[in-house]
Amino acid sequence: MKTRFLAVVAFALLATASFAADITGKWTAEVPGRGGQTRTTNFDFKVEGEKLTGTISGMQGDMPISEGTVKGDDIAFIVVVNFNGNEMKLIHTGKVTGEVIKMTRKREGGEGPGQEFEAKRVK
Repeated sequence: MKTRFLAVVAFALLATASFAADITGKWTAEVPGRGGQTRTTNFDFKVEGEKLTGTISGMQGDMPISEGTVKGDDIAFIVVVNFNGNEMKLIHTGKVTGEVIKMTRKREGGEGPGQEFEAKRVK
């Protein structure tokens, strides 16, 4: 009986872990910038298993997503940007809830909580 219970629990955990949120497609967000203004940023995501790839496009053009993961409803990825000849990594983390991803963007090594925003699926 104990073995059967453990098998059921193990199966349930594996089944839950294998269902990554399907965020493949286009998303858009108004991302806060310095001085309080917002800028439209577009995301084009592709998910294969737990691997997240794609691009972000905004004022700096198209930038590739690297080190992207999708684990359940949690996503994370990095975008490398160049400001005045200095490369900087922007770390994005988020939680998918239906057609909305609540995200936080933080500069690698930066202080503070980061910038919070919501991306919505483009229909």
